[in-house]
Amino acid sequence: MLDLKLIRDHPKEVERRLRTRGEPITLDRILKLDEERRQIVGHVEQLKAQRNKASEEIGRLKREQKERDAENLIVEMGKIAEEIKSLDGKLSQIEHELNDLLARLPNLPHASVPVSGNKSDKKILREFGRKPEFSFPPKSHVELGERLKILDFPRAARIAGSRFPLYRGLGAMLEMALVQFMLRYQVQQNNYIPIFPPFLGNAESFFAAGQLPKFADQVYFCPEDHLYLNPTAEILLTNLHRDEIVDDAELPLKYCAYTACFRREAGTYGEEEKGLIRMHQFNKVELFKFTRPEESYTELDSLVEDAEDILKELKIHYRAALLPSCDLGQQSTKTIDLEVWIPSQNRYYEVSSCSNCEDFQARRGNIRFRRAKTSKPEYLHTLNGSGLATSRLFVAILENHQQPDSSVLVPEALRDYLKTGRLQ
Repeated sequence: MLDLKLIRDHPKEVERRLRTRGEPITLDRILKLDEERRQIVGHVEQLKAQRNKASEEIGRLKREQKERDAENLIVEMGKIAEEIKSLDGKLSQIEHELNDLLARLPNLPHASVPVSGNKSDKKILREFGRKPEFSFPPKSHVELGERLKILDFPRAARIAGSRFPLYRGLGAMLEMALVQFMLRYQVQQNNYIPIFPPFLGNAESFFAAGQLPKFADQVYFCPEDHLYLNPTAEILLTNLHRDEIVDDAELPLKYCAYTACFRREAGTYGEEEKGLIRMHQFNKVELFKFTRPEESYTELDSLVEDAEDILKELKIHYRAALLPSCDLGQQSTKTIDLEVWIPSQNRYYEVSSCSNCEDFQARRGNIRFRRAKTSKPEYLHTLNGSGLATSRLFVAILENHQQPDSSVLVPEALRDYLKTGRLQ
């Protein structure tokens, strides 16, 4: 959530930066409600001060046995009490609308983010490795999965519907190997604290992370329990320190978590997004950091590098891309995507989005730290990144490491988990 004082003091600048996201955002209603709220608060404070002064006067009058004067003043105070009650009701309505409008505003893009209304205007920062060259027409992961009997989409559809996965045999082993390898790597090599959180969260958690109220229609909801299915562990990890004041000596805090993720993915998608490319359910290892404000962009760079480590270990060609302003997530101020090469489609697909949210989520979740015992609490900065999502990573392994006989070489980093060097 944006700082209301920042909006109040610099409305035109905030509006200009928000509009670089490609949305026709106006702050007029927010500013009007804020002004009304402050006027009412000021008036109510005056009335309460007047009431307090009158209470003292009533006591004096009664002590002096001036009962009639005291009664007249009591009647006047009754009218003031009614006015205060009426103003409090109006104030409650104003604050409800104001908070709802503030909760729907996205974060401000960072100055380094390319300003564009076209999602393709991303800035390529670097590449690793080269695109594989084949002496044969490369098969898609769907074809390979069927031939190797490691993916079974028809049975998945029978069980749950379209866009759900079913891994079998060595496919199931490869999927779990990816989860174990990525989690262990981040804990042992990059010093993240492992977390195994609930797969569901309450409304307060989803609000703090920025998912509610704006994106309520994009998540699965269990109405009887008032719980939401996790679309990304970012939401769960954001709330590890909700309503807490973190010790400065502990910062930065680095967490990683495995969860299954569930997304509605409403809409229709083309042939190129069948199979594992776009799913209602997938697995992911998430990286998350709580940092001091002045360190968050350095920590973002290191978070991206930590996610890149996995792709380097798996020897998969990828590129890192800085997203333009129109393609930023609601809570993000800067996002760098890692995109793997998919040979059958001759294109890149994102497998990780690494973002700095600055204090946007911390304000919503009241997540703060104190630099010293006598210091005023400050909002932390939160950062998140996929480290990585397994579904498209699974696709990249099959397609980039496929052989002429439709077998697939298993990356060395995963061979101990599968006890084999080849899927065949």
